[in-house]
Amino acid sequence: MSGPLDGVRVLEIASAAPAPFACMMMSDLGADVVTVDRATKPGRTPRRPRDPLVRGRRSVTADLKSPEGIALVRRLAASADVLVEGFRPGVMERLGLGPADLESINPGLVYARMTGYGQDGPFASLAGHDINYIAVAGALDPIGRAGERPLAPLNLVGDFGGGGMLLAVGILAALHERSTSGRGQVVDAAMVDGAALLTAFVHGVNADGNWSHERGTNLLDGGAPFYDTYPTADGGHMAVGALERRFYAELLVGLGLSGEDLPAQLDREGWPTLRARFGEIFASRTRAEWTAVFAGLDACVSPVLSPWEVAQAEHVTARDAFVQIDGIDQPAPAPRFSRTPAAVPTGPRLPGEDTDAVLAEWAPRAAAGGMVSEGEVAAP
Repeated sequence: MSGPLDGVRVLEIASAAPAPFACMMMSDLGADVVTVDRATKPGRTPRRPRDPLVRGRRSVTADLKSPEGIALVRRLAASADVLVEGFRPGVMERLGLGPADLESINPGLVYARMTGYGQDGPFASLAGHDINYIAVAGALDPIGRAGERPLAPLNLVGDFGGGGMLLAVGILAALHERSTSGRGQVVDAAMVDGAALLTAFVHGVNADGNWSHERGTNLLDGGAPFYDTYPTADGGHMAVGALERRFYAELLVGLGLSGEDLPAQLDREGWPTLRARFGEIFASRTRAEWTAVFAGLDACVSPVLSPWEVAQAEHVTARDAFVQIDGIDQPAPAPRFSRTPAAVPTGPRLPGEDTDAVLAEWAPRAAAGGMVSEGEVAAP
């Protein structure tokens, strides 16, 4: 076994960021993921991608504007457990590759759709990116400093957390249900839905009257001086998350402030004083020095590492939480499993590099299952 999803076949229609992230996770956990890439234009030499999001799967090429390309996808879909696509609503239907088109040849197919706004609704056909989806989901407005405009938090909330991760969960749920019903279904994963789902706790805190609608003034949005970041003498930063009383007490010990007359931790009027004092002290030493100070204290204080430092960090190396593939440091498969651990992923493939091998492996299974006609499994 190369992972808990060993034996699951996923057909991925190449797209951007969120769907590839979900397919990367499926592949990391053992699924056989085949990506349908665009064919390289005549006279051009295909380049091998370096993006970790496309690691661990094989590649075939097809021109989806041609009957031959459509026939190829149908042939592979007949043998797949999951199909993943990330086009705008209606595109796959116009190609003759929509859910209804493929159900007739593979009734057990889980048809997973990744979009920004979903398959229906007034925004469904609109273009957008992560910042747009999290904006209308209510996930962007609370992020930022007090008195300033909302701050885009990279494209982690919409594309990956509320998009690709949501899609992967939906696929796994549909596969579980299929194990009893024998039938596939459509998974409509919209980034606007996923981003809104990530804000569930905010709605609960707000309902209890404990959330200020002014951004940057709450416990968890940088408003509290004991839940924030502070610059150090060498230009680094330390992250402080000393919410609970016992952790806050340890924070004061580490900063040498345990005996100083300071405002109470939860006295909001005194927060500016605490922030200024904490900032002054953190700025007096380097990040490495503060890391050493707090290494022996249970204060919820950590160094802020850049993505380029993480692979060499002590905790990460101890857990083998990063791998190097084709010379690129990148996160290892997660989560971890006791009986069916995931293998180290292979590197990205050239577009179309595996076409012959995939057809040889997948097409016989489709034909033997009796779910497609001879014409549909004929080589394009």
